[in-house]
Amino acid sequence: MEIAPNFTAAQWRDLDLRSSEEDWQRAVDVLRDRLYLRYIEPVDALIGAEEKQEASNRKFGFTILAIDMLLMETLQAFKEGLLTTDGKSKAVFKRFLEQSQYFNSYFKTDDEREAFYKSFRCGILHQAEIQSSALVWSIGELYERADDMEVINRNAVHENLKKDLDDYLVALRSPENKELRKKFKNKMGSVANREVKA
Repeated sequence: MEIAPNFTAAQWRDLDLRSSEEDWQRAVDVLRDRLYLRYIEPVDALIGAEEKQEASNRKFGFTILAIDMLLMETLQAFKEGLLTTDGKSKAVFKRFLEQSQYFNSYFKTDDEREAFYKSFRCGILHQAEIQSSALVWSIGELYERADDMEVINRNAVHENLKKDLDDYLVALRSPENKELRKKFKNKMGSVANREVKA
């Protein structure tokens, strides 16, 4: 089974991540390919398909946010080396918002992170709607609150998420980040083992 484009679980197990820096760089490429193919490229395509339309006529916002919110949780699980997020989704998602330098200025308090998790992440993924009066837009700040109104810019969410992912990939490429690499290796090893059993 492939865990990334043209890369199988068996190939993952053959990597020498104890002593080969070349294999480490390949491992990071595998993760990049996996996450870009499954999350980043589809959203880039959706945003690109609406690029020439007036902002008020763009309709892919919910799909874009659904994919990106799945990636937020997935990315945080890799950063923490979590084999699964079962029963931990809320905590993992909130930690992403808190720890990401690209999102934490918009979600400064636990209450703000909790509200975003419930209204947006759970609302979109479980109910196919936002559980508040918030608007999904494609211009302006990433997230704005004014009076009783909330506005989220799905394009800014995606661009900031890409930056966070790219920073993580750069960090993984450095042999100095031993703990980060260990967590990634555990997580990806678990993915490869699941693929074999499937």
